[in-house]
Amino acid sequence: MRIVELLTLPFLSRGSDAALLLMRLMVGSFLIFGVWDNIASAERMAEFELFLGKFGFPAPVLMAPLSVWAQFACGLAFILGFATRWAGLVCAFNFLVAIAMVDHHQGIRGSFPSACLVVIGLYLATHGPGRLALDRLIAPRTLGTR
Repeated sequence: MRIVELLTLPFLSRGSDAALLLMRLMVGSFLIFGVWDNIASAERMAEFELFLGKFGFPAPVLMAPLSVWAQFACGLAFILGFATRWAGLVCAFNFLVAIAMVDHHQGIRGSFPSACLVVIGLYLATHGPGRLALDRLIAPRTLGTR
């Protein structure tokens, strides 16, 4: 092994699609888990509406279900690798709003989980889901090898 290969570890790129699939599965599952209680319980959704109202969101009765269903849809899209670029944009936007409206009050540590979801959303929006995704079946040529 040459020094350049030792420094750059190019052989690891063979696992990039598997690593991307694992990231999509983990993040998608996290997003679904995070909102499932709001979907399954009207009481929890009402609590979320009050929470949004407390932080000055306009129309919390509309914004709460919109945010919950957007996160759920993003999670499902990430898991399936379907409409992944759109889901990445929605995810990034949703969590940018969360940082701007709520998380920034908690400082960098409190904002970090949302910031990670912004970055992951932007990554998936710009790179796509990888080869192990439904998107590849729909438009294999336009998505390239990523």
